[in-house]
Amino acid sequence: MGSRKVTSTVSADFQGKHVTVAGLGVSGIPAAKVLHARGALVTVVNDGDDARAREQAAELEALGITVRLGDGATLPEGTDLIVTAPGWKPDKPLFEAARAAGVEIWGDVELAWRLRGPDAAPWLAITGTNGKTTTTQMLASILKAAGLRTAAVGNIGVSVLDAVLGEEQYDVLAVELSSYQLHWAPSLRAHSAAVLNLAPDHLDWHGSMEAYARDKGRVYEGNRVACVYNVADKATEDLVREADVEEGCRAIGFTLGSPGPSQLGVVDGILVDRAFVENRQKNAQELAEVSDVNPPAPHNIANALAAAALARAFGVPAKAVRDGLRAFTPDAHRIAHVADVDGVAYVDDSKATNTHAAEASLAAYESIVWIAGGLAKGASFDELVAKSAKRLRGVVLIGADRALIREALARHAPEVPVVDLDRTDTGAMLQAVTEAKRLARPGDTVLLAPACASMDMFTNYNKRGDAFAEAVRELGS
Repeated sequence: MGSRKVTSTVSADFQGKHVTVAGLGVSGIPAAKVLHARGALVTVVNDGDDARAREQAAELEALGITVRLGDGATLPEGTDLIVTAPGWKPDKPLFEAARAAGVEIWGDVELAWRLRGPDAAPWLAITGTNGKTTTTQMLASILKAAGLRTAAVGNIGVSVLDAVLGEEQYDVLAVELSSYQLHWAPSLRAHSAAVLNLAPDHLDWHGSMEAYARDKGRVYEGNRVACVYNVADKATEDLVREADVEEGCRAIGFTLGSPGPSQLGVVDGILVDRAFVENRQKNAQELAEVSDVNPPAPHNIANALAAAALARAFGVPAKAVRDGLRAFTPDAHRIAHVADVDGVAYVDDSKATNTHAAEASLAAYESIVWIAGGLAKGASFDELVAKSAKRLRGVVLIGADRALIREALARHAPEVPVVDLDRTDTGAMLQAVTEAKRLARPGDTVLLAPACASMDMFTNYNKRGDAFAEAVRELGS
């Protein structure tokens, strides 16, 4: 953790500059409009040329913005700057041409950072492989409980650009950032930031685990007050050690165990702070009870501790941490209790779209009938199954890549009964829940934690969770 005075050159003068915006959609269109309104000569390039893209192009062209559809590879002549949608991969020919020409490449988060006013709200930033959205929402709830004007923005669905340029004035922003967004945000400097965890994900985009971790670690660059890391995940602490931060910035750990100095943790069912107290070698501040966290699953308690650490770094009192956690309601499809039927709990964690998230979900229950499967995205399931085997009463497999999970179960949990549903239509969920009911005993949890993406059978993980909940309701009717 290199401590030095970090400065960043922020420029928001776009008058007369030739700016290429890469990609239409939720970030590209607002960026193009903002840049055009500030006097930039904007050209939007887009790979696709379908009806939706043509409709969006017409909207921009009516404002005087140039749009090139079906040609996202060629660098427009005279480009001074590229502003890209976060999902565009770094190795695209457009970016290779830009680098060769010495043209800077920003994402929408970088653009928002550059456009902040002199009295802009500081950012409390959150990234990690899993838990980002929940932690960001928890943090916003805590900040609101402290009476602060705030919003949960970023990768969470609310554009940072809208938050920065909107009429509402904020005291502080809770900002969820993906690895894609961080890759394209070179000058971002947060007040404080947290990396919740690191596990292999999006490696096809980043090219390697090292590159993925490096982009996550960018969230710590230039932090002023606190770099929050996960004591149980050494890779997050390593990123803190590698970061260049402002003088006086501290490394703050969170742990599900008893905290040491400069850490937040859990003692006898109480969330406690030994980081933001006087004489932290001897003293601790009670923040909340484990029962104040909804739901009180281990990984969600870790999320709460990370949110609390960022809030405390911003000076929020202990009472607001407790009140904010009590007021927080998790989004649908995140360890959501659907119903109890014949003494069996049915829980929807359709949001568990990778093995790391599914492992955390499975660790929250003692005896489980697990519904899993979908699109594996290149994942291996051996470690997940080996760690979770003792908790499994039975498994029901669905989806295109279910064989990969079945093979891992055969290697690491051969005694666990497995039902393999050879179908990928949406109606398979009702059969899956029916089979899970047959395997379950009173006191068990039937858990949808697929460890896979949903697009082989469903539009998204929300639709998959909805199908599970509907199937459970049919059981109980």
